[in-house]
Amino acid sequence: MAKKKTAAKAAPEVEVAQPEIKATNKMVEVVIDKPQPKKPTWEIKDRVYYLKGNKKPISRSIRSANVFWFDEEKGYERELKYCENQKTPFVDEMVGDQRLSHIIFQNGALFVERTKTTLQKLLSLYHPDKDKLFYEHKPAEIAESEIEVLEMEADAIILARQIDIDMAEAIMRVEKGSEVSKMSSKELKRDLLVFARNNPALFLELAADDNVQLRNFGIKAVELGIVKLSNDQRNFLWGSTDRKIMTVPFDEHPYTALAHWFKTDEGMEIYANIEKRLNA
Repeated sequence: MAKKKTAAKAAPEVEVAQPEIKATNKMVEVVIDKPQPKKPTWEIKDRVYYLKGNKKPISRSIRSANVFWFDEEKGYERELKYCENQKTPFVDEMVGDQRLSHIIFQNGALFVERTKTTLQKLLSLYHPDKDKLFYEHKPAEIAESEIEVLEMEADAIILARQIDIDMAEAIMRVEKGSEVSKMSSKELKRDLLVFARNNPALFLELAADDNVQLRNFGIKAVELGIVKLSNDQRNFLWGSTDRKIMTVPFDEHPYTALAHWFKTDEGMEIYANIEKRLNA
């Protein structure tokens, strides 16, 4: 019997979508991050160096050889030498002949032009006598320091104008002692402003110290006889009865100790009692 041939069924055709490609004149720009150049750590400029102290010799030379500097990164001392024909002050980096040069201050100063960076780096960064025998003149740092001082003076004067007469007396008593008791309010205010201008750091420190006013309070009480300080300066007593108020701790200033004691519970009661007598 003849076999019947079975026709294989054809698989259904699947239509695959083709991407549509359009012609364009635009170019694809590929951005590649380029490494940014490092900013130079050494500013190329003229520099001036001065000998420390008030003396300004006509000529003074400092070491330009047999100088050593400890390199933290390498972990050992490196020899330094100033040679005008070299690009580095480090001996282990020098190439060729080493023609040693002198470093001489004239009338206490040394001007190093911007092209002599080797000498500048030796003096500004590595020389062991830096800030001991000589220093670099830095106008920007000086200006910054002067600005801080001027701002402090301004703050002190503004505060001095706002302080009441009792606090003014307390601050000036630290400066002038018992003399303030004889000064008028205008004299006191004038001297306070002068003190704030001439010594702003100390003025601001005293103005922020609440013990200053308590010390002044205790001194006034003693001056008026309400309280007495014993001859050995070991005890404060009531002026009318000689009854002991407090004992001054060893090695402490009597009025400083009294100011601290006024802050205790017992001291606050005595303070209130003295205050009534002062205002009576």
